[in-house]
Amino acid sequence: MLKSTRGIILSSLVLLGSAVAVVLLVDPTVFSLPPTYEDDQNTETRVERNIIEPTLLYGMVVDSLHITEDVVKRNQRFTDLLSGYNVKAEIYRQFHFVPRQLFDFRKIVSNKKYTVISQRDSLKTAKAIIYEPNPIDYFIFHLEDTLLVEACHREVVTEERTITGVIKSTLSETIEDLGITHELTNRFVDIFAWQVDFQRLQKGDKFKMIYEENLVEGKPIGIGEIKGVYFEHFANGYYAFPYDQGEGLDYFDERGNSLRKALLKYPIEFTRISSRYSRNRFHPVAKVFRPHLGTDFAADTGTPIRTVGDGIVLEARYTAANGNYVKIRHNATYTTQYLHMSKIASGMKPGVRVRQGQNIGFVGSTGLAKGSHLCYRFWKNGVQVDALKVELPPSQPIKDESKVAFQQVVTETTLRLNAIAFPLVETDEAIASGQ
Repeated sequence: MLKSTRGIILSSLVLLGSAVAVVLLVDPTVFSLPPTYEDDQNTETRVERNIIEPTLLYGMVVDSLHITEDVVKRNQRFTDLLSGYNVKAEIYRQFHFVPRQLFDFRKIVSNKKYTVISQRDSLKTAKAIIYEPNPIDYFIFHLEDTLLVEACHREVVTEERTITGVIKSTLSETIEDLGITHELTNRFVDIFAWQVDFQRLQKGDKFKMIYEENLVEGKPIGIGEIKGVYFEHFANGYYAFPYDQGEGLDYFDERGNSLRKALLKYPIEFTRISSRYSRNRFHPVAKVFRPHLGTDFAADTGTPIRTVGDGIVLEARYTAANGNYVKIRHNATYTTQYLHMSKIASGMKPGVRVRQGQNIGFVGSTGLAKGSHLCYRFWKNGVQVDALKVELPPSQPIKDESKVAFQQVVTETTLRLNAIAFPLVETDEAIASGQ
């Protein structure tokens, strides 16, 4: 009887398990139904939110603020930039105590960017002003409870580039087609200035270059080191290899001879020569034939003029014929003069020592001049000569102790330059490419 009862119970359990299995197969949600609550009124209401990322500018959250971006106008003072904004009188007083080592208010420059961050109130209460003297540096002036000045710097990323091109008419046009900066053009010209007459290039001349480009937030801001150049002019090849012998980076040919001379060839960024040295030139203003013992460079008013070499200022003044001009003695042999400036650079006066490449003034048309240009004059041993044809001694070649290391630079750079293919010239116009 007991065994029979056990058999019945086991049979019942088996049948019940089979029934459950069938139900699960038909409706698997039977044992996973959502819970029910006796009193829905006592449960908390669930709140769902989308988190919106805040907008950051100069490290500040600016979602609910007003942003004004502008550039400094001519003759504006720093406090003028806050005209129309509500700034506490105490903050203005604190401006006087900012150390000049941190920020010199006298040196704000026109056309430089500034940004004012203000509240969205009827008074336009200023929260901060940011001044950017260049693409890398910027200064944040916090203007709320007390003045706080932050000197900030953006990260500079350096990337290596290569470029190659074939001259179609002038270097300037080819460079423009490539879409690269005037700075790179000028650096390239300065390297080969005494080996190649860039005013007389011929169609078909070609070049290759490896260089560094500096970027801030993905935007180019300038050129770094030029790491190698090959230039082919009238079927003659010229190489330029960088090397530092302990006195700064210089450029040399494959034999270790310096490509740099004692003086720069051009006193201005690469531009068109509008009138050359001549013993008998028709003067466009005086309307007579007379010697023109200088070289005229056509350029826009305000273009910076640089001294071609180290030296001492002999004269920096105005005359009726020369206009504003500066005259510099470089050594016992060479003297140069720069005429018709719109403005002489600050600090230029007799006795002041200047360094090669230093800004000494700006292109203009003062004095006996027609049109904006620079007249550049050159003396050798007290006699005026053609600045573009004078023979100058080269700078120091590669020293004996540096020859092995330099030769390694030559070998590696030559291989890299040779691996860069010139663009194919399929038509009468040159094709240029860069990457």
